[in-house]
Amino acid sequence: MTVTELVSYEDAMAAYEPVMGLEVHVELGTKTKMFCGCSTTLGAEPNAQTCPTCLGLPGSLPVVNATGVESAIKIGLALNCEIAEWCRFARKNYFYPDMPKNFQTSQYDEPIAFNGYLDVEVEGEIFRVEIERAHMEEDTGKSTHVGGATGRIQGASHSLLDYNRAGIPLIEIVTKPIVGAGEKAPEVAKAYVTELRELIKALGVSEARMEMGQMRCDVNLSLRPHGAEKFGTRSETKNVNSLRSVERAARFEIQRHAAVLGGGGTIIQETRHFHEEDGSTTPGRVKEEAEDYRYFPEPDLVPVAPSREWVEELRAGLPELPRVRRTRLREDWGISEHEMQSVLNAGAIDLISATIDAGAPADQARKWWMGELARRANEEGTELAALPITPEQIARVCALVKEGSLNDKLARQVIEGVLAGEGDPDTVVEKRGLKVVSDEGALGTAVDEAIAANAAIADKIRGGKVAAAGALVGAVMKATRGQADAARVRELILEKLGVEG
Repeated sequence: MTVTELVSYEDAMAAYEPVMGLEVHVELGTKTKMFCGCSTTLGAEPNAQTCPTCLGLPGSLPVVNATGVESAIKIGLALNCEIAEWCRFARKNYFYPDMPKNFQTSQYDEPIAFNGYLDVEVEGEIFRVEIERAHMEEDTGKSTHVGGATGRIQGASHSLLDYNRAGIPLIEIVTKPIVGAGEKAPEVAKAYVTELRELIKALGVSEARMEMGQMRCDVNLSLRPHGAEKFGTRSETKNVNSLRSVERAARFEIQRHAAVLGGGGTIIQETRHFHEEDGSTTPGRVKEEAEDYRYFPEPDLVPVAPSREWVEELRAGLPELPRVRRTRLREDWGISEHEMQSVLNAGAIDLISATIDAGAPADQARKWWMGELARRANEEGTELAALPITPEQIARVCALVKEGSLNDKLARQVIEGVLAGEGDPDTVVEKRGLKVVSDEGALGTAVDEAIAANAAIADKIRGGKVAAAGALVGAVMKATRGQADAARVRELILEKLGVEG
């Protein structure tokens, strides 16, 4: 089905109720893998960080990463989950080339954490997303498909396998079915993943950088007619790796399901691939049921039984959680709840906070990240944090504006230069010659020329129409290529015309 065959979102909502389930995989920031001592450092040569255990070679035996277990418990506690007194690992059996053992060591019916919730806010309304479970498992390797036009296996001439990632610790967080969100379902999905990412980062268990695959979301979606109790057949859009894409994937699938059902068709239970370029999804493979994986307890690992004393010690050591932190920052920054929600939705809280910590005033830090930089991120279809500029660089731009070396127009050009890879703010200022013209003699000459060239406007100002000075200010700014201090230019104009401001 193509994009042109979708029904409108409004028509879909008029006929059906969406039901969602979100599965989020979080790659933990441990130094070693989940069941062996291999390094997890990024950027190594392919297959350089492997051993008999993570390659599944005969005779090798796994050992559980204690930090991985601790991270799982912290996540469970922060999600208001119950922490199991006793749980164990299972083998999830399936064949795929990037799974060297032909099974994944995971948890199934005995997870480390279960029955939790996370509250999220959308347009002033609070939605409680209930958590089914958060369980420990290992990541798979990476397949690179070569020779095709799309980078996918279809059409490729061959594939390359890198097992460096195989065995890296993952926490999979699975929601219960999300019902009742109605037309806001896509926004609720995005808000949930946004809040979850903030929570994971606050715990310090992962950087949760979605663009790097450290956090990815599977969007399960089905539709049912209004008033029906039975859920419809679901699709599962796999490995969605940005907040914006989570919302787009849910919205597309709602429209696609509605078009299929409205046309008398049947939804196939399958995985789907998401396409960033147009927000569409395409079929992957028919989705297995749990019994198809032939789960059974992992015989080579002992059960995990965290003591209640340890769990309570970890609970007491949890950091300030995102909702509490946002309330504090909102008061510190002097903004409304609506403005803070916009900052959260943009993924800008940490960026703004770090810019303030680097010396920028709160209002200026927020202005640049939520204005110029948010616009650039939106145009490029990327996350704010993925832009090639740092909070420290924005703080330096703010400092240059404060000391009078730049005005807002020039500051935008400096930011543009930094984003273009021309260097840090001071280097861009030097290369582009962007400093404010502060020489009084040069400014005075420019003002004299503007007055002489606009005699009629000057007479209006002398006659008391001070607002007309804006036209002369504009003329001076044009003559100086925007590199004059507009406030000082206005003062000089009024002084020369003998008018009080």
